[in-house]
Amino acid sequence: MAIDYGVWCARLVLAVVFGLSAWGKFADGVGTRKAVGEFGIPISWVPAVAWGLPGVEALVAVALLPPWTAAAAALVAILLLGMFTGAVVRLLRQGKRPSCSCFGASSSAPIGRGTVVRNVLLIVLAGSTVVATLADPQVPGVLSLDRAVAMAVAAGFGAMLVSLWGEVRMLRRRLDEQVLSTLGGEGLPVGAVAPEFEVSNTAGGRAGLDELLLPGKSLLLVFVHPACEMCAALARELPRWQARTADVLTVAVLGNGDVDEHAVWAREQGLGEIPVLVQQGNEAALRYRVRGTPSGVLIDPDGRVVAPVARGAMAVRDLIIRTKRTARPSNPRTNGAVL
Repeated sequence: MAIDYGVWCARLVLAVVFGLSAWGKFADGVGTRKAVGEFGIPISWVPAVAWGLPGVEALVAVALLPPWTAAAAALVAILLLGMFTGAVVRLLRQGKRPSCSCFGASSSAPIGRGTVVRNVLLIVLAGSTVVATLADPQVPGVLSLDRAVAMAVAAGFGAMLVSLWGEVRMLRRRLDEQVLSTLGGEGLPVGAVAPEFEVSNTAGGRAGLDELLLPGKSLLLVFVHPACEMCAALARELPRWQARTADVLTVAVLGNGDVDEHAVWAREQGLGEIPVLVQQGNEAALRYRVRGTPSGVLIDPDGRVVAPVARGAMAVRDLIIRTKRTARPSNPRTNGAVL
């Protein structure tokens, strides 16, 4: 009986995943077409794929429930997941990270290794479903009607909660974007007290301004995004710049989104000991009036903003040079050595 429940649960989970995916894509047609194009589908095929893919996903979600179609639906699920995973791996090897849009507007985060891991787990679940369904094709018929219905209702309720959670994330992101667009001038005035914040740290736990601002050292907050190629190029230079100014400056990287994704991104860029912080919304960016990435905000040891927001790698580099020059006299032979 436990195996029967396991088979039924696996089919319900897959049905929920594919149902939410289909619903999200239908609800966000513009985002779906954009994502399909970014995944390398020829332009002439984009409209057909953008409509056909969620249609197939919806059919798979429905066909996973009856026992006489569940195995075939699970096989189609494996095929779709395998094709999508292959496309993700190909794009990641090319250094491209387009938005996933797997579940519509609520999942517009860029693809990454987490996407591959999630798909592999779903493929394993679908494969187990095929084997178990063929071995016991009567599920859910062998379960009592009330329990089978209760599990199906619970799965539907869970799908509704997941959908609402995605909608909340999307609304929060749009609200942040709207607030950023109406802030007025970018950056805080020079001399303003640096706002406090507390965000997640990829090393575990939480971190804020108090932990980062060390006695006698300035602090450079570098705002980045893992999908930004200019951010990646800047990040690869930060360890070298930090090493040459370690006695007068602390560098911290501040991103937005998933903590695990930022941890992987930090290792890929070789950030080493430089702390990588992650805001879940745009709380820190809003407080410092930072509108784009990569950007840098320099804070002096007294906790005050030293300069306007530096936009771009060269501007951030100039902030570091400025900190080094003002902290100690320049060497006359080098006229302030270039980093």
